[in-house]
Amino acid sequence: MKLNDEFLVHKISGETLLVPTAQAPFHGLGQGNDTVYVILDCLKNDTTEEKIVDALAEKYDGSRDEMAEDVRSVISKLRKIGAIVE
Repeated sequence: MKLNDEFLVHKISGETLLVPTAQAPFHGLGQGNDTVYVILDCLKNDTTEEKIVDALAEKYDGSRDEMAEDVRSVISKLRKIGAIVE
């Protein structure tokens, strides 16, 4: 899976923004924190949930189970707006 090319990722003043282009199936603005930025950054290339959790575990201390749940939640939301391609 990877991020749909019709979405752009910007990080401004510590806030992560997911901006759809005119061709995107979603018309709105997605906002998130640094964790969401790491997830979106991983999704710039074809990846798996496990690889994303690995990237988060390298950057942050914490429970891998909680990280995995966060990844699943974010990916679920991204799928709902058409931001993920399989």
